[in-house]
Amino acid sequence: MSLKRIPFLLIPVCMICAAGLFIAYGKSSSGPKNAPTPSVLTAVASANEVALSWTRCPDEDFFSYTLYRSYVAGIAGDTLSAEKLGILTLPDVLSFNDYTLEQTTVYYALRTTNAAGLSVWSNEEVVVLGDCIVVWGENDYGQCDVPSPNSGFTAVAAGGVHSLGLRNDGSIAAWGLNDEGQCHVPSPNSGFIAIAAGYYHSLGLRSDGSIVAWGCNGNGQCDVPSPNSGFIAVSGGVDHSLGLRNDGSIAAWGTTYYGQCDVPSPNNGFTAVAAGYGHSLGLRSDGSIAAWGRNDSGQCDVPSPNSGFKAVAAGWFHSLGLRDDGSIVAWGTNYYGQCDIPDPNTGFIAVAGGGIGPWGNGHSLGLRDDGSIAAWGWNECGQCTLPSPNSGFIAVAAGQFHSLGLRSDGSISAWGLNNSGQCDVPPPNSGFTAVAAGVIHSLGLKE
Repeated sequence: MSLKRIPFLLIPVCMICAAGLFIAYGKSSSGPKNAPTPSVLTAVASANEVALSWTRCPDEDFFSYTLYRSYVAGIAGDTLSAEKLGILTLPDVLSFNDYTLEQTTVYYALRTTNAAGLSVWSNEEVVVLGDCIVVWGENDYGQCDVPSPNSGFTAVAAGGVHSLGLRNDGSIAAWGLNDEGQCHVPSPNSGFIAIAAGYYHSLGLRSDGSIVAWGCNGNGQCDVPSPNSGFIAVSGGVDHSLGLRNDGSIAAWGTTYYGQCDVPSPNNGFTAVAAGYGHSLGLRSDGSIAAWGRNDSGQCDVPSPNSGFKAVAAGWFHSLGLRDDGSIVAWGTNYYGQCDIPDPNTGFIAVAGGGIGPWGNGHSLGLRDDGSIAAWGWNECGQCTLPSPNSGFIAVAAGQFHSLGLRSDGSISAWGLNNSGQCDVPPPNSGFTAVAAGVIHSLGLKE
């Protein structure tokens, strides 16, 4: 058998391989091409957004930048599992903000391509969203605009329309409504170990046992009494403040129009404090609760037996106590059932009183040891209608007309009034370790 020689023609043809890559056959008429100059990629994470930037490709035959995102490392070797965020064809477009995140650890890489179809990868950047604060809801006064740098936070607190964050270097960040100076942290802004927010004022506890208070002081709620030492806890009401000392005594200052600063005798043996609108609560080491101040709704009439308590919480016009046996006792205004704990009244490990603010009608939250939440009281806005599944929760917080629950997987559930987005937790809804609720805004801490 003889073989016939067949001439081989160089005809430009494009074929698509199984991997989706274009392979060109033929002879180039312009000679060999060089790969493009690689860009250097930089990624900077904030609470729920990553700011990406890169160096400019100087090549005259530049064609495009392609930006990739993945939640696993190795984008250059696995583009099929990576997400293409965009193809940018202008060489001077050198930045992109990614705010559609679904997880807290994210990888990025940039692919630069030239007119000949040759490409090169940048470095791969990884960011971990953590030690930051995420805020959502009404932002008319900037209470959701966390100041830069949004990093290193260890605690959060919410006032009426302002926010506080405690950093691991002992400094405090404050933002939002500042008409009374509640966001002007006094100097030196250092040495703080705890924070608390009143409605229009702010409090910080220092490691030396002193308290600093700033903001609205029309009733002396920022005038910490002498001696300003030995404090171990703080709480802020509307026009008054409470400080717990290491000797078990309570200092109260600010308006005493309703007697909310007149600590009952004996002023000793206290282990916890909580401030409501016009009343105050103190938990004693013997398990009893002392309540004083405004009492027009019975919010200071602790039910009998006044014993066995291990935690207290104050709503606007009602009070709550958690007993050692896991039951909750509530007293005060009950027009909307905010004192009617649902059955079974057992297994509770935490309580929170809502309805804060001048128009708050009152609701209550209880966290059980099985990870479920009980909610009762005013439910006109759905603040007591629990999300499904009602499980896996480890912390609760109550706002004016909305509620928050932190789950063990690091996600937050929010329910109730959502007219300002206070229930729309920004993505990625993961990595949270603490929650706080203002009147119409919400805060989550990621560590």
